[in-house]
Amino acid sequence: MIRKGIILAGGSGTRLAPTTHSVSKQLLPVYDKPMIYYPLSTLMLADIADILIITRPEEQRLFEALLGDGSRWGISISYATQSAPRGIAEAFIIGEDFIAGEAVALILGDNIYYGEGFGRMLRQAARMEYATANLFAYYVKQPEDYGVVEFDESGAVVSIEEKPETPRSSYAVTGLYYYDSRVCDMVRSIEPSARGELEITSINQAYLNEGGLRVNVLGRGVAWLDMGTHESLLDAGNFVATVENRQGLKIACPEEIAFRRGLIDAAQLEQLAADMPGSDYGRYLAALRNTESAYLSDEVPASPRDVAGKGPK
Repeated sequence: MIRKGIILAGGSGTRLAPTTHSVSKQLLPVYDKPMIYYPLSTLMLADIADILIITRPEEQRLFEALLGDGSRWGISISYATQSAPRGIAEAFIIGEDFIAGEAVALILGDNIYYGEGFGRMLRQAARMEYATANLFAYYVKQPEDYGVVEFDESGAVVSIEEKPETPRSSYAVTGLYYYDSRVCDMVRSIEPSARGELEITSINQAYLNEGGLRVNVLGRGVAWLDMGTHESLLDAGNFVATVENRQGLKIACPEEIAFRRGLIDAAQLEQLAADMPGSDYGRYLAALRNTESAYLSDEVPASPRDVAGKGPK
């Protein structure tokens, strides 16, 4: 069972320049909350309460000022730094002491997941039953921009390839990864790529080679967004605004997740709301005690497929 999670919030953010010259991409607002709230909430929905956030050295204090030690949400947050972007897989070397020989989740700091039953899917995959590595794939229009997973007719994973010129499927590997306790050793067994980075695809390939890799396909009822460009950042903000304004319910609200999952009580929730007087966000928190818990999207039954078919359903 996975109880620890890492959020990789480093990187140079060059594609969002000049906005990211003075602040981390993961601190930018995505509609009504900072970007980092979205991957943080994903880990919380998976019942992962011990979280390491990896940032650029010069920005660690900003994340600490925003998130603190996580205690106000009933979780534990610690911090580490990545001095230069040397690949996603380097997160496991940086976080080796935090991992301490346990299974671990890694999520990229610019990824949003949202959809019916997604929290249930996260928790089920975190059990790591019949798998040493669990990934999540999503059907996309331009798979050549991502790591691509190929399935055979039975749904078994055949290959994983990073940004192929001729993709073998339309299923992209998303920025959420579950690995068993051997992942740090796996990272040390791979060589840096031609661009000098420790590639996450190489780790996935290593788990695939030994037969322990499982891929959970996110169906049409789940949205996956990454925010690496100005256009995708705008799209993500518009998506969140549309859903929240239509329903009156928030996406990726750590306070609500903590309250619904019993990490904090009603009195603590009220205090969190009182700390944001005059804010729409604070008023939302203040009203949560009178909002039906069934509306929390991850509690609604769903049946996402664990393996791929011939196309999205």
